[in-house]
Amino acid sequence: MTDMRSRAETFACAPGLRLEAHERVSKLQYDGLTDRFRRLEALMERLERRLWLAVYGVAGVILAEAFQGFMQVTP
Repeated sequence: MTDMRSRAETFACAPGLRLEAHERVSKLQYDGLTDRFRRLEALMERLERRLWLAVYGVAGVILAEAFQGFMQVTP
């Protein structure tokens, strides 16, 4: 009788196996999307830093030219 119970407990039906396979695939897809989002966020942060560096560079050049023009006008 215990042999019959152990077989019944380990028996897996096709819909249950399909559900487990679907859950595994869904988890892999979710993990892949999460990884892509993290990489995209890091890329956006680097791009933002470069953009601010360019903005500060342009502002610095404009201020330097204004200061240079001011120094040429003032004796």
